[in-house]
Amino acid sequence: MKKRRDLNRLRYSNSKFLHQAIRVNHAGEYGAICVYSGQKFVLKKSSIINKIIEMEEQEKKHFHYFNGKIKEQKVRPTVLLPVWYVLGLSLGIITAMMGKKAAMACTAAVEEVIGEHYREQISYLEDEELKETISRFRDEELEHRNIAIEQNAESALGYNVLSSFIKTSCKAAIYLSKLI
Repeated sequence: MKKRRDLNRLRYSNSKFLHQAIRVNHAGEYGAICVYSGQKFVLKKSSIINKIIEMEEQEKKHFHYFNGKIKEQKVRPTVLLPVWYVLGLSLGIITAMMGKKAAMACTAAVEEVIGEHYREQISYLEDEELKETISRFRDEELEHRNIAIEQNAESALGYNVLSSFIKTSCKAAIYLSKLI
């Protein structure tokens, strides 16, 4: 009887983790799309607009994948999506208004947190297909970070403060999306 209870508890724990992972990743990809949309709005005539569009297109593919997983696994999406829309779009617009380097500093910070978040998830997930997909997405997110750094993100005015603020905000969004 105790073995069965422990097994049920383990299944519940794995299922709960899987649902949290899908919910958070869905929300995170949505937020990233919003950030890039805000950057595109301001930087539409900038030399980096094509890079922003390419990165946004990858984020859309990631989002559609997790949107499918939400339906397939019957996962409740976070109720915070409207909040992430406003905050993501605002973050993209504000950092882009600060200039290309600040927009890229934002991208570098966001993508670094997402890359780390995905790395942690991969170590706990049991579903091999999901692990492989998230591994590929993580590599693409880290590629976005590298592109941002190549675009002089680290020379943005107040880079360390801006990066720290954005990373902390992303970690808070991840935490809240797991819960709500």
